[in-house]
Amino acid sequence: MKWTQTLIPTLKEDPSDAEVESHKLMVRSGMIRRLSAGVYSYLPLGIRVLNKVNTIIREEMNSAGSVEILLPALQSLSLFELSGRISAFGNDLLCMKDRHGKEVALSPTHEEVITDLIKNELGSYKNMPLILYQIQTKFRDEARPRFGVLRSREFLMKDAYSFDVDTDGLNVSYQKMYDTYCRILNRCQLDYLIVEADTGVMGGDVSHEFMVPNSNGEDVIVKCSCCDYAANLEKAVAAQTETEEESILEELKEVSTPKMSTIKDVSNFLGIEPKKMVKTLIYSYNNTHVAVLVRGDHDVNETKLAKLLSQDKIELADEKTVVSLTNSPVGFAGPIGLKTHIIADRAVSTMKNCVVGGNKADTHIINANMERDFTVNKIADIRFVGKDDKCPKCKELLTISRGIEIGHVFKLGTKYSKTLGAKFLDKTGKENPIVMGSYGIGINRIIAATIERSHDKDGIIWPIPLAPYEVLVVPVNINDNTFLDTATKIYDQLCKDGVEVLLDDRDHRPGFKFKDADLIGIPIRITVGKGYKEKGELEIKVRSNNKIYFSTPENLVREIKTIITSLHAK
Repeated sequence: MKWTQTLIPTLKEDPSDAEVESHKLMVRSGMIRRLSAGVYSYLPLGIRVLNKVNTIIREEMNSAGSVEILLPALQSLSLFELSGRISAFGNDLLCMKDRHGKEVALSPTHEEVITDLIKNELGSYKNMPLILYQIQTKFRDEARPRFGVLRSREFLMKDAYSFDVDTDGLNVSYQKMYDTYCRILNRCQLDYLIVEADTGVMGGDVSHEFMVPNSNGEDVIVKCSCCDYAANLEKAVAAQTETEEESILEELKEVSTPKMSTIKDVSNFLGIEPKKMVKTLIYSYNNTHVAVLVRGDHDVNETKLAKLLSQDKIELADEKTVVSLTNSPVGFAGPIGLKTHIIADRAVSTMKNCVVGGNKADTHIINANMERDFTVNKIADIRFVGKDDKCPKCKELLTISRGIEIGHVFKLGTKYSKTLGAKFLDKTGKENPIVMGSYGIGINRIIAATIERSHDKDGIIWPIPLAPYEVLVVPVNINDNTFLDTATKIYDQLCKDGVEVLLDDRDHRPGFKFKDADLIGIPIRITVGKGYKEKGELEIKVRSNNKIYFSTPENLVREIKTIITSLHAK
C-alpha cells in the first residue's frame, strides 16, 4: 500500500481527553477516531491490526477444535429476565423498546443467547462435547468511559462456549480453552499473567483472568513474591493471621471519643494502631440487614460478602437504618449488644482486647473480646488483601500491582442451562442440564495492552505479528527520480515476495517522515537516501531495538526476510 492512497492521519499532539499512552498513540498514529464517549471508528491502520488479532484467534480456536458461529447483537430482554441478570448488569445494560413495544438490549455478552440456541439443537449426549465461538461487537453503557478502547461502551470480543455432559467433560474443555488462550497471547508476543478470579455477573464456580501487568491497568493483581499464587483483588485471600499472644483479657471500658467517627481519629486519640480496632459496618440487601466486622486497617470486600450472602448486589445501609440498628450516629457502631446478624472477618477472630464502637454517640469501648463480650453468627474471609499480607499457600509476602484484563475463562456449570431449560438425554435416557463453560477475550484490549507494554517517547513499537505492515519504505525525496524509482522497485519486489509493505510516497521532508515512521511503529524501516546514491547501500532500521543494517538492493529481500523471521521468533 502507498501512503498517499490510504488514510493515515497522524497527529503531533496528544488528544486532550487521553489519559494513557495507548489512547494517545492510537489517536496520534491515525488508528482510531472518537465518535462519542467510549465509541471509536477504526481507520485503515487500526483495522489492519484488528484483523491480525482476529486471524491469530481464529487459527488457534479452529486448531483447538472449536467451531465459529455468529450470534445477534440485538437480544430480547426476556432472556436476561430468565437468567436473572438484569439487576446484575444494572445500568450497564443498554436497553430500548422496538416499534412493537418489545424490550430489547444490545448484547453485553451472549450466555443467554447461546443457551437459548443450543437448547433446541443438542438433545443427546452424542452431540457433545462441543465448543462454539464467535467474534462479535459487545455493548456496555459505561458510566465513565475512559482510557480509549480499554474501557469503551462498544468493543469487539471473541467469546466461546463449551457444552459437556458432566463436570469431568467441562474440566477438559476448560483446560483446552485455557491452553488455547496461552497460545494466542504467546503468538501476539504479549507478556501476561494468569490469575484466579471472581466469576462476577457471569456466575459459575471457577474462573481465571489473563492479565497484562501494567501500571495503567484498572485491575489489581495480588501475587506471591515466592510461589505461583496469583489472583485478582476481588478473589485474593491471605494467610490466616495468627492469634494475638495476649493471655489476659482486660476489663471492658467505655471511653469518650467526641466527634471521632473515623478509624484514624480514634486510633490517634487513643494512641493505638488501626489494626487494634474493629470496624462495624451495616449492609443492606433484600430488605435485610447484616453487621460486618473487619479489622481497622482492613476493608470489606463486597464481592466476597455478596457471594457469602448469595446475593448479586449489596450496599451500605443508609444513615437512618444505621441509627435505628445501633442507636448511634454513623461512625460509632459496634458489635456489643447489637441485635442483628453479625459476620466477622477471619482476622477479627484472632484479635484480643480490641477497640470497638460503643453504639452510643461520641463513645468507643476498649478491651473488647469476641465470645466474652459479643458473639458473631459467622466467621469468613470477607476482606481485601493488603500490602502486608502473606501468601495462603507458602506464607511468603504478597505483592500488589496493576494489570489490564484481556481474557477471562469461566466454568459456568449449569447456571444457564437450568434457568433457560437447556437439557440433554444421557446414555440411560435420563434428562440432565447441559454443563457449560464460557471463554472471552478482548480484541481491542489486546491491541491497547500491546501498545501500553511496547512504546517509547517517539511512538508505538509493534511486535511483528500484530504490526499493520511489516516493512515501511521511505524515499527521502520523491522529487528525485533515483530515490522514488528505487523505493518503488523495492516496494514492488517485497510485495511480490509476500511481505506486507507500506511505501511513504508523500512529498515531505525526511525528518517529518521519520517521525511518522516511529509514531506508527512499523517493525522494519528501509530508507532510500544519501547512502544509496553515494555507496549503493540501503539503510534498514529495526524499530524494536533501533539497530541499523545496510544492504544492497540485490540482497535486500533476503535480509528483510531474515529479520522478519527473527522478529517472529521472539
